[in-house]
Amino acid sequence: MKKILLITLAVFAFACKQEPKDYATLSGKITNKNSDSLLIRSRNFTKTIHVNPDGTFKDTLKVEAGVYNMFDGKESTYLFLKNGVDIKMTLNTDEFDESISFSGEGAETSSYLAKKALLQETALTADLLDLEEDAFKTKVSEVQKQFAELLENSKGLDSTIQANEALNLSKMEEGLLTAYKQQKAMASQYDDLIGKPSPNFTNYENAKGGTTSLSDLKGKYLYIDIWATWCGPCTREIPFLKEVEAKYHDKNIEFVSISVDEGRGYKGDTPEARLAAAKDGWKKMIADKNMGGVQLLADNAWRSEFVQGYKIMGIPRFIIIDPDGNVVDADAPRPSSPKLIELFNELNI
Repeated sequence: MKKILLITLAVFAFACKQEPKDYATLSGKITNKNSDSLLIRSRNFTKTIHVNPDGTFKDTLKVEAGVYNMFDGKESTYLFLKNGVDIKMTLNTDEFDESISFSGEGAETSSYLAKKALLQETALTADLLDLEEDAFKTKVSEVQKQFAELLENSKGLDSTIQANEALNLSKMEEGLLTAYKQQKAMASQYDDLIGKPSPNFTNYENAKGGTTSLSDLKGKYLYIDIWATWCGPCTREIPFLKEVEAKYHDKNIEFVSISVDEGRGYKGDTPEARLAAAKDGWKKMIADKNMGGVQLLADNAWRSEFVQGYKIMGIPRFIIIDPDGNVVDADAPRPSSPKLIELFNELNI
């Protein structure tokens, strides 16, 4: 009788054993949400998850194991998904990378990716490119050690991701040095613009109303920022730009920001609808971040005469024009770089 009971219990336990889930579960809460949905995407997968008015969300996804991009309408991050995980996320969009947190079953790899993204933002800053080559190599070696320590101290990672990260780390110094040399070579291609009349723009929409042309701004130095609301590196420069603008508000210089927003990252069934949404988003970001200076919207985004004239292929891009309308620097230092103030001092601004 005892043997029969044990066999019965064993069969019952086997029958009740939970089968592995053939889907991933993603839930959480977003504070200060940017939209009513999240977009989870990879090269071969896209799914939209509804976000409730209180910022909460929950959904299931049938996925192949891998890294996915999550876009909240303005900014994005990466997370690791595979069937069977139950990941919970919290996020405050006011401090996107700093606040994002993952927990739950199978969240270890996503947590690592979030910490890596924050380290990239804080350690791989644009002013690295301003260093002389020997100083750049020294700094990159220090940064590589930080990434190596993060990987070493992150436990429970997916084995494929861990192997790929280790491989990427082994190539990090070489890759960054190549990018450094390419950047230096690219900067020289704008030398033919220096001292010549700037490419022109006419009747760009002004966020304060009406339109503004380049000719309206003659008589002062111009520090021009080419940017877009969807561009993370662009928005990260905004606080630094505001600091520089405040420091030079009574000097002979005007700060001009020109957006190339054309609808990317915004919802709409047609290009016209996405462009209209992008224009609203542009104005909203200017207001939300209390951006100063002259805020303009390029008439034809990347295809605008002004943008094409400066050979702009990537943003942010910063330009300095003198009071007579001639180009001083077609690829000027970013607001976050100490070299910008050095250049202003050289120009006696």
